[in-house]
Amino acid sequence: MEFVTSKRALWVAVVLTALLVGVACVGAFELPGLGKYQRVKLVNGVVSIPLAKVSDGKAHFYKLTDSGKEVGFFVVKGADGAIHTAFDSCDVCFKEKKGYTQQGDFMVCKNCNQRFATNRIGPHAAGGCNPSYLASGTEGESIVIKAADLKAGCKYF
Repeated sequence: MEFVTSKRALWVAVVLTALLVGVACVGAFELPGLGKYQRVKLVNGVVSIPLAKVSDGKAHFYKLTDSGKEVGFFVVKGADGAIHTAFDSCDVCFKEKKGYTQQGDFMVCKNCNQRFATNRIGPHAAGGCNPSYLASGTEGESIVIKAADLKAGCKYF
């Protein structure tokens, strides 16, 4: 009888530990700096991101939640020195909801592995598996993205 009780206690401990680890992993993806996306909010109809945070040549991924819809996008400084913005999606692979990853000066589609030079991301690279362009501008020391431009990308998510 004592053996059955200790065996049951062991299984309860294993299950509780697994649950705690699972909850911790899920929670980690929502904490700033631990997931792919950093959450942003609209203020006066725009998302504003300090240029100093995105001028290192690395892709910075953001997510806006608006009206129950989440829209993912990234900001990256290209080899040309310009800041490029795009949805973390494309016209072709968006249904897979995999987005992009960065490899050096290229953004790579995580669904089909096509590579796109960061300095070519923009309005001229439309259609296909290109990162879907997200219009943006600068005001002072920040990059700004209008709510209407972000909402136009809801179809990808």
